[in-house]
Amino acid sequence: AALRAPVLPVDPVERALHRYGLTGDVPGMAAYGAVAGLAEVQLGLGLSVVVDAVNPVASARGLWHDVAERAGVPLRVIEVHCGDEEEHRRRVEARPPEEHGTWEQTLRRRAEYEPLIGPRLVVDTAVAADPLPGILAYLR
Repeated sequence: AALRAPVLPVDPVERALHRYGLTGDVPGMAAYGAVAGLAEVQLGLGLSVVVDAVNPVASARGLWHDVAERAGVPLRVIEVHCGDEEEHRRRVEARPPEEHGTWEQTLRRRAEYEPLIGPRLVVDTAVAADPLPGILAYLR
């Protein structure tokens, strides 16, 4: 809202694809592709866009670099994590598992996560300070 930019989250798109029968690894990549298409439309209208995605592997991250390059806009990456293991688990277990998965699934996904390399802003949500001013400064 502070950026007045549309937010395009991948998770609800992936859940919708699953409801329509796309299962296995297909919904994940299809959801990224669908959100990338929507992002290109918004960028083509001259708007900034915020994509909310885990981007666990380099190929997924490359998608956003390609979209930004085609649109002729800079890409700003923000890596968000919770640096407090107990708090992270508490948050995961407080969410509906059908939407976000279980703690065990979170640990499996974490083990498959390819380290992010390159310029980015890292935000630790376990830190009490409000990250918004730093995020807005980074994006502007």
